[in-house]
Amino acid sequence: MLLVKTKVAPSPVHGLGVFADEFIPRGARIWEYNDAVDDRFDASRLIDLSEDEQEELLKHTYINPRTKLYVFCGDDARYMNHSDAPNTEDIGYDEGLVNGEGVTIAARDIQPGEEILSDYRAFDAEARDGKL
Repeated sequence: MLLVKTKVAPSPVHGLGVFADEFIPRGARIWEYNDAVDDRFDASRLIDLSEDEQEELLKHTYINPRTKLYVFCGDDARYMNHSDAPNTEDIGYDEGLVNGEGVTIAARDIQPGEEILSDYRAFDAEARDGKL
């Protein structure tokens, strides 16, 4: 669940992106897993979905490297784009730091209107395997 004010808008990186709607100081928590908003599931949930439904769902999920479960961000965090030089840091995914997941913090001050970018390899097992 996003913990800062954001908005979704067209991204120069890819499709839609998440943009800061307030100043976010370095070290501030930007995202953490919340059962009330986000969801975890295994591959068995995909069986009853059509191929198009599977594709749409998987477009907005990542696979936790520790639990091997799919994680779906139920809010606008699902539009956060990847960068090799992100302005966030994703920590604790291998340890299950918060609610079995990690957290996303600001790696530096993020200005209002700036796209919030993440390095998917920090938390997505498939990205770690080179499937970006």
